Amino acid sequence: MKYMLLIYSNAESWAGLSTAQRIELGRGHAELNKSLIAAGKHVASAGLSDEINTKTVRVRDGLVSTTDGPFSESKEHLAGFYVVDCADIDEAIEICARIPDAAVNFCEVRPIGDEPQLPPE
Repeated sequence: MKYMLLIYSNAESWAGLSTAQRIELGRGHAELNKSLIAAGKHVASAGLSDEINTKTVRVRDGLVSTTDGPFSESKEHLAGFYVVDCADIDEAIEICARIPDAAVNFCEVRPIGDEPQLPPE
């Protein structure tokens, strides 16, 4: 089963890291990617652009509107993700705990649902 591991960050915690800590965080991601690929668990992964480059899109009555940023009341923002193929949620949690950001902020595990089965037309 596939799981999405969501990485959350916030400006305050990022600002509190030294340059060396930020470099080490990047190295941790490179090592995790390498080990997941070697184990056949890696499906996809990426860091996301800064939240100031984000747009929220809504369509109401056929009209498209956009707002800046990840329109939420939370300090945290989605900073990146991994998609992994695991035997079960326990294995996904084990991998998620290896994401370097889990020690600085938090990460979330979400099962990826199967495609909905639509009735024939």
